[in-house]
Parts: sequence; C-alpha cells; structure tokens
Amino acid sequence: MNLLSIENLAKSYGERILFSNVTFGIDEGDKIGLIGVNGTGKSTFLKEIAGVDTADSGKITVGNSVQVEYLPQNPEFDDKATVLEQVFKGHSPVMQVLRDYEQALANVEQHPEDAAWQQRLIRLSQQMDAQNAWQLENDAKTILTKLGITDFSAVVSTLSGGQRKRVALASALINPADLLILDEPTNHIDNNTVAWLEQYLAKRKGALIMITHDRYFLDRVTNRIIELDKGKLYTYTGNYSQFLELKAEREEQQEASERKRQNIFRNELAWIRRGAQARSTKQKARIERFEQLSAQTPESSQAQLEITVGASRLGRKIIELEQISQNFEDRTFIKDFSYIVLKDDRIGIVGPNGSGKSTLLNIIAGRLTPDKGQVEIGQTVKIGYFSQESTEMNQDMRVIEYIKEEAHFLPTADGGTISAAQLLERFLFSPNLQWTPIAKLSGGEKRRLFLLRILMSAPNVLLLDEPTNDLDIQTLSILEDYLEDFPGAVITVSHDRYFLDRLVDKIFAFEGKGSIKQYPGNYTDYQNRISVQEAETPSGDKKSTADKKPTAQDKPKERPRKLSFNEQREFEQIEDVIAGVEQELVQIASAINTAGSNFELLQDLTVRQQELEGRLSELLDRWTYLNELVEELSNS
Repeated sequence: MNLLSIENLAKSYGERILFSNVTFGIDEGDKIGLIGVNGTGKSTFLKEIAGVDTADSGKITVGNSVQVEYLPQNPEFDDKATVLEQVFKGHSPVMQVLRDYEQALANVEQHPEDAAWQQRLIRLSQQMDAQNAWQLENDAKTILTKLGITDFSAVVSTLSGGQRKRVALASALINPADLLILDEPTNHIDNNTVAWLEQYLAKRKGALIMITHDRYFLDRVTNRIIELDKGKLYTYTGNYSQFLELKAEREEQQEASERKRQNIFRNELAWIRRGAQARSTKQKARIERFEQLSAQTPESSQAQLEITVGASRLGRKIIELEQISQNFEDRTFIKDFSYIVLKDDRIGIVGPNGSGKSTLLNIIAGRLTPDKGQVEIGQTVKIGYFSQESTEMNQDMRVIEYIKEEAHFLPTADGGTISAAQLLERFLFSPNLQWTPIAKLSGGEKRRLFLLRILMSAPNVLLLDEPTNDLDIQTLSILEDYLEDFPGAVITVSHDRYFLDRLVDKIFAFEGKGSIKQYPGNYTDYQNRISVQEAETPSGDKKSTADKKPTAQDKPKERPRKLSFNEQREFEQIEDVIAGVEQELVQIASAINTAGSNFELLQDLTVRQQELEGRLSELLDRWTYLNELVEELSNS
C-alpha cells in the first residue's frame, strides 16, 4: 500500500538549487535511508515530506488516515513540561489522556488528601482502560529507560542538550505512526543505545525514512537507500552495502555514456569545422544535435582524497598521564588512570553518555586540570582538538578566508605543500562554495569546515570528540582515509562503530565509578571480549562454584550433551581474543626495546606485560578446556 507520493518536487535557496523534479513514493514496510553530502538538502527534503516546510513546486500526496511522526534535528521543547509530558505531546486522544493522567497522578502524590484530584484520577484511569493506554505508557517508560532517561518527572529545562534529544526521540517512537521520519536519530546517544535503537527500528512495523551517517545502522535497518546528489534523487533497493555496489554500477554507466557523448561530439565538431551547409532538413537536424551535445554538462565525480600529510616531528615524550583522577559534585568520573601516549596510537574512547569521555580529552588537551595526578606533554607536541562544540565562527567571513586565517599552505610528507583551496576542494568544498559566506552554510558544512581548519594547523596529535556527528558519509570516508595516513597519534571519542572499527587499534572503555579499562583491537574486538567475559561469568563467580567441595548430599551431574549457548559463543570467539592479547604483547615488547633509559616507562610497560601474560595464560587454559569439551562431545 502506498502511504505517500511525491511528484516533481523542487526546492532552492537563492541561486542554490537543492533538488528539482524529484518523484518518489513510500510504501508500507519501506525502511529508507536518505544520504548525501552535507548541504544537499536532506533535512529540507524530510521537512517537506513531514509538512513542516513548503516546496517551491511539486506535489506531495499523503494517503487517507496515514499518521506521520517527525523527529527534526533540533526539536522544539516545552521547557516547563516534565519528561513524560513532553513524550506524550501528540494531539491524538490517547496522547491527551496520557498527559492528563500523568498530571493527575502527580497532583494526587503531592496532595493525597485532595478528593477532587482523586476523583479525576479515577475517571482518567477508566479512560486509560477504554483506550488501551496502559501499554503505551509502559512502552514510553521502557523506551526512555533504554535511552538513558530514568527520571520521568524531571523538568525538560533541567536536562542537557543530549538528554533533550533523547526525550524527543522517545516521543517520536512512542507516538502511533504509519510513517516515521527521523533526522539524525543516532546523534548524542552512546554505542549501546545505538545498538538497541537499531534492533527496535528493524523490528518496528510501519514505514521509516531517516537521515543517519551510521553505516552499520543503515546496513542493519534499511531496505532502500535514496541519495541526493547534485539536485537529483537516486533510488536503490537494498541496504547500505548493496547501495555501494549499485552506485558503483551507476557511475560506471554514466562514465560510459559520457565517453560515448564525447566521441559523438568530436565527430560532429569535425563535421561542423569542415563547413556544414544548413540547406537540407537532415543537415539542420545534425547541427541542432551538435548544439544539444555542446550544451550537455557531464556529471563530475566527487574529488577523492589522496594526501600524504606531513606533521611536526614528535619527540620521545608525547603525553603521559600519571594516576589522574577527576570528580564533579561528589561523583567520580576518572580514578587513578595512567597511560603513556605512543607516536602511532589509534585509541577509541567508549562508554555511556555522561561517563567522562569528553572530560578525559579535556585533561589530555590541557584544558582541564585533574583533581589528582599529573599530565606531562612533550615539548614537540602540537595538539589539534576537534571538540563537540565548534568555536564561534565569523559568519560574514568566506569559507576560504576562514581556512587561510589558520594557514595558507599545509606541508605534505614528500616535502611539498597543498594550498588551502586544494584541501578545501578535496574535502568537498567546490571552488564556488569556497567563496560563500559561512552564514550560508548548513550545520554539517560548518562542522566540516571547523574540522578542516584544525587539520590545516598541521597538528601531530589529534583529539577528536564525536567527529562523526553531523558529518555526511562521504566526508567521513575522506576523514578516515586522512587519518589512516596521519603521521601522529589519534585519540577519539565516538559512537560510530564503523569509524572505530576502521581506525582504532585500542579501546579505552569507561566501566563505571571512574574505572577506565584498556582493550587491544578495534570496537568489534572489544565487543567480542566483553561477550566472552559475560560468557565466563553469566551468573555469580564461577571460581567460587568450581572450588566448592562436593558434599554427600550433592548428586553428581552428568556433563551436558552439547555446549551451552554461552560456551558455544565463547568457543567461537576465544581464538580472536587470544590473538588480540598476543598482538598487544608484541607491541609492548617493541615499546620496551625502544624505551632506552626511560626507567619509569620501562616499569609501566613491564607491569602491563606481566598483566597481559597472566591474561594470556588464563585464556589458553580456557581454550584447552573448551577444545577438550568439544572433542569429548563429538565422540560421545
């Protein structure tokens, strides 16, 4: 069943055409991902589908009785409302009853002797029964809890920006809708919450169209991809991985068509130059065809980043953190954390929202002094810090002026230079866009420009706080290519699992009460290790059970005839975990060999080496046990 149809939709701002002649439809069961470079009009396109904005021309037809729910990038809030009142903001009768019931319940709790409020609560309870609203209320509280909001009576004005966005997301998810429209739902939520949302939307009935730059999310949720590119809309059936294949095929076909056009154009140009006489109808038609070929503008492919960037030389000492601790309002965020940053470090920092990830980056950057411990930064270190809050930009300044204010040229690894204009173009700022005032850029384009200015400063240590927020997929791919060849240390806070998998080889995980634990490998390796640990201790301490001596009352238990689910998963993953520990041991041994006479560093590395060797011994014992168990079961 068709829910919504779009015919010949067009939108522009001044001379900038966002899209034109877009024809498109959404059917029941569609789960659509909308992608495109920042500034192409993705959010505007969603606003027009949702009826929030009006197109310059074209027609949008919504089916009878089709309910549409929309989550914008910057939702509006009633600052006086509680969390639940904000969630139940819809205009449907069931939403109104839920709001009235929550208000009455709060008043009865505050004034239990007030008979009028008690009677009103009873009437509203009956209406809740009649409209089957109890399940909806329970679902709302469950979703809020999953999104990290547990105080349902908190006033919206007291919440952080990220918490507000999650309340708005809960409201969009809970309101009954045939078509759900989401603009960047994965921003401002941590990795575990993204994984939960991924599963929720994949199972949800009803159509979905969303903008997200989380490539794993697109892969696991969507069954259609639409791409806005140079004012045109392209549709692909399948998830993100299939989209990449289909897009490559489309671009190959376009290149073949362009080669054919060029060949025809050269032949016709030669004919014209020989002195064509427009005496016959046939010759006139040929001249008209030449003029049409001349007028056609080939679609240029986006610039690909191929930069080997240079950086200032790093000395032996980079950044050393020694027993640092940080508390805010009697809450411990970081406790006794030590680490020595190495030249080629690629570190990903993960953990729940509000756990202290940005605090750790601020301490490393020297913007925050820890309550305890010390941070030593080497004399040759030049830090580039891409924070979540972009610095204030002069909105009247042009794009290229903003970059040149930092530097006119960036040194490359081969001893050459790349100009500000060249780097801008390789980061998807076309020559025309480079002379645009910053005020006319989209939010994502401003974020990309801020990142580019930091890179233009030629740092040798990069600190990135949620660099994937508000950046489009194409820019992310360019940034990842850049960072792979970056000649220095990179430390990043990110909830983008794809980004972490591609770039990092070490994870710092915030595990509560100020504890930061180190894991070798990328994000998927880290998740596998957590799964193995959970499998080893599914309930209680296994060692205490194993060490317990059997009594006369204990009956001998037969060995299970097959592996449990947790044992099977552990057996499948344990070799990868062992390989990761062995790899880190190799890195530690290399670091020890190059430590020279730095005895403090040698001591720390030796302690870490002993810890890893102990961990490896435990894993090998466990691997032996599981292999023997599997062999015994296969023979039984």
